[in-house]
Amino acid sequence: MKIGIQTWGSNGDIRPLLALADGLQKQGHQITLVVSSIDNQNYQAICDQMGLAYRQVPERVEFDMQGFAQRSFKMHPLQWLRALLDEAFFLYEADIYQAAQQLVAESDYVIGHHFLYPLKLAAIQQQKPFISVMFCHAAVPNSAVAPISFPDLGRRFNKVSWALLDMVFNWALKKPLTQLWCYAGLKPPKNILSELLTSQQLNLVAVDPVFCRSAELWSPHHQACGFLNLTEDTLQWRFPQSLTEFLVNGSAPVYMTFGSLQQAVPEWAMDLFVEAVGLVGCRAIIQTSSARYPANTLMGNSYFIGKHPHQTVFERCVAVVHHGGAGTSHAATRAACPSVVVPFMDEQLYWAKQLQILGVAGKPLPAKKVTAKALAAGIKVVLSTPAMKEKAQQLSLSMQNNDGVAQAIRLIEETIS
Repeated sequence: MKIGIQTWGSNGDIRPLLALADGLQKQGHQITLVVSSIDNQNYQAICDQMGLAYRQVPERVEFDMQGFAQRSFKMHPLQWLRALLDEAFFLYEADIYQAAQQLVAESDYVIGHHFLYPLKLAAIQQQKPFISVMFCHAAVPNSAVAPISFPDLGRRFNKVSWALLDMVFNWALKKPLTQLWCYAGLKPPKNILSELLTSQQLNLVAVDPVFCRSAELWSPHHQACGFLNLTEDTLQWRFPQSLTEFLVNGSAPVYMTFGSLQQAVPEWAMDLFVEAVGLVGCRAIIQTSSARYPANTLMGNSYFIGKHPHQTVFERCVAVVHHGGAGTSHAATRAACPSVVVPFMDEQLYWAKQLQILGVAGKPLPAKKVTAKALAAGIKVVLSTPAMKEKAQQLSLSMQNNDGVAQAIRLIEETIS
């Protein structure tokens, strides 16, 4: 079949759909991938390698990620989301919608990032099936779990909290998010969070089951498929000789990264990491974001590494310091590494708390107030708590048995057949 896939966001929003596209292509389907990259990464090379048709729309997004991070550090979550949409989505909505209409027209069905309501609209207009994919289950209504920032009041009253959350999203975002529907002459869905931003046919929750408490209470169209792990670039990547030498010449290091967010605060992140390592006195691999620390160089007990697939390096580490992104949280746990989480936003705080509940992380250290001293203390807690490592090893074994891409394909084919 001809399948169109469209996504928007940073690397963490694009890699999972690359993994799904690759899996579907290997099943014999013809895939076209459309990407709107807010950090302006281009995925043409890896798509060529996997045999995927690729389009980047628009070719460039004029979004000052570093400036946005600095301005939005202390915003309320809804303020932050509205600011992000204003600067990195609404300006390009017409281009994304036009690309979606073309993609739907040339496909038998389409799969999209859960926020891509233009793709959902185009699919409805052309009467084609639409499947959404989300990378965090924080927005999936579940009476056993309170929404983010709400107290857990038990199943009965948690339902009320979820309804209130829908009302808050409608109040804050319904007008700008439904303008496109009104322009197209269609009545928009009633609720933004629970209806507009997901498919009601199948919403793939790309989260490993170990994180999904009480998933049996989700509505049937929400299905946890597991982590969509991109392995193709890992197969092509080779350890630099200098990294291999660093790893064999000492104890397992702590890995430190803020993922794509590190581009937004490059010098601050490096100063924080380097100072914390000095206070702990441990060995470390630090993903560099500064010319002061060139990739593949060694300074004291720290090895600085450039961009690379995380999984295989994490497997050689004793713990991972990260921002709480969905992909990094999965990769660290799959590699049997406890985490020290420095979240920048509410979704990342949610992941930090999930890791803490599972016993593989300590208390979250919010980025807006973290210090090198606090980060060093957090690292020391993880390194001195064998139970965290044991729990991470147990979860890793469970995750090794879960093939998210294969499960996603099974669910898709059941829905479309």
